[in-house]
Amino acid sequence: MSKLGSWLMFAATVGTVSLAATTLLGAGSAPKVKVDTGKLQGKSDGTIDSFLGIPYAAPPMGDLRWKPPARPAKWKGARKATEFGSRCMQTRVFDDMIFRDPGISEDCLYLNVWTPAKRSGKLPVMVWVYGGGFVAGATSEPRQDGTNLAKDGVVVVSMNYRLGIFGFLAHPDLARESGRNSSGNYGLLDQVAALEWVKRNIAAFGGDPGNVTIFGESAGSFSVSELMASPLAKGLFHRAIGESGAAFASQGLPMPTLAESSEAGAKFATDALGARSLAELRALPAQKVLETAAATKTIRFAPNVDGYFLPEAVPAIFAAGKQSDVPLLAGWNMDEAGSAAANAQDGQVAKLKETAQKDFGDKADEFLKHYSGENDAQAERVLKDYAGDHFIAFSTWKWLEAQKSTGKSPVYRYRFDMPHPTDPKRPPNAGAYHSAEIEFVFGTLDSENWIIWRPEDHTLSEQMRQYWSNFARTGDPNGSSLPKWPAYDGATGWQTMHLNAELKAEKDAHRDRYVFLDSVWGK
Repeated sequence: MSKLGSWLMFAATVGTVSLAATTLLGAGSAPKVKVDTGKLQGKSDGTIDSFLGIPYAAPPMGDLRWKPPARPAKWKGARKATEFGSRCMQTRVFDDMIFRDPGISEDCLYLNVWTPAKRSGKLPVMVWVYGGGFVAGATSEPRQDGTNLAKDGVVVVSMNYRLGIFGFLAHPDLARESGRNSSGNYGLLDQVAALEWVKRNIAAFGGDPGNVTIFGESAGSFSVSELMASPLAKGLFHRAIGESGAAFASQGLPMPTLAESSEAGAKFATDALGARSLAELRALPAQKVLETAAATKTIRFAPNVDGYFLPEAVPAIFAAGKQSDVPLLAGWNMDEAGSAAANAQDGQVAKLKETAQKDFGDKADEFLKHYSGENDAQAERVLKDYAGDHFIAFSTWKWLEAQKSTGKSPVYRYRFDMPHPTDPKRPPNAGAYHSAEIEFVFGTLDSENWIIWRPEDHTLSEQMRQYWSNFARTGDPNGSSLPKWPAYDGATGWQTMHLNAELKAEKDAHRDRYVFLDSVWGK
């Protein structure tokens, strides 16, 4: 029988059977555990045990392409878990992504676990969702390595999930086949399957399945907001952290309806791929599907309101109080759309006024009350702020407000302000750019060894690791050795923790901006 046949037979016969995952006492230095599909042999540096490339779902290939993830097959003997699994199908999109895996493949649904080598009791679990616009990314990036974060007494998990057309193709025939009149969002269903795997198996690694924090950046942060909204993910996590992004605005990454996505997907399948049936679509070589999708600029394969993973739009679910009501920590970076130049170009005041008129029409004057710049230098900074708000900051603010409005769990807000050191791979004066906080959260500054990091960078990284792991442990980022981080609410003046060389919590000085944007974009 082929491997695919074995996988399909396993998925059909195993069903919901779950074996208790137990720790194995293995001889030698290689750590061993047993999960519900077999034994794993990882590696250890004496402080942290690592288990890499663990299959959490069957390879979504052949007849499993564009289907919800199926249970993985069991194996015999001890499976080596010392190398990252292949990343999901993608093209080279972002120059700052560096991978340590074998390359792209449809066989990509693998996760990794980092856990303290000496552990007792139940440790909090942190499940990372990488960013990349839902078209790129993988768990093997050095800046997202969980080794150093696990040293703060948490179990760190990261998973690959399907991307682009493989993760988010919607099509009328797929909806009919599903039996739920739903299609697309396979990448998000992968994330749910990984969380289900964590619930079944994380105790084997010393983790507490009753204390799971999901955290992610950019598209990963969008995913966290969507997981909070999805009924399929309820009970699988207990805290949430979002770094730059949420599914709350028509700007940035708009979310279409199932009908809109299906119409576009069907047209792409016939016109671009020449496939008129699901069988023909699934028979196409993965590389051809990838290259054709990458070359087409008229459609974006990303999450939709599919009626299953998302019964309604994310804002509507939160407005009705139907989200997972868990503690939320979220924020964004000061220079999401780029930092202002040291010497501003002439004409920035005029450009600001043009932008106000173009984007807000008869509300241009009101916009300029909230985004005012009296000279070119100020106007350039304000334009950068507005671009960052439009790109990703406003949607993150809206998420915080939505949870605060209908949820009862505490909310914490931050802004990452630390200007990045000189980096030959980035423009001068890059500032606190989009994604710059990732290596601080994971304590992986040294993974970018071409940068001369400053002592204050290492100090901030340690502090952020503590805030994040404290939050995972208790739902509150505060700790005795850290400056006080107030909850985000009206009673405290909507205070925001500014993450910089000097940690400082301050009242939100720009709340009026976001209230104004909400009065326009919220409609």
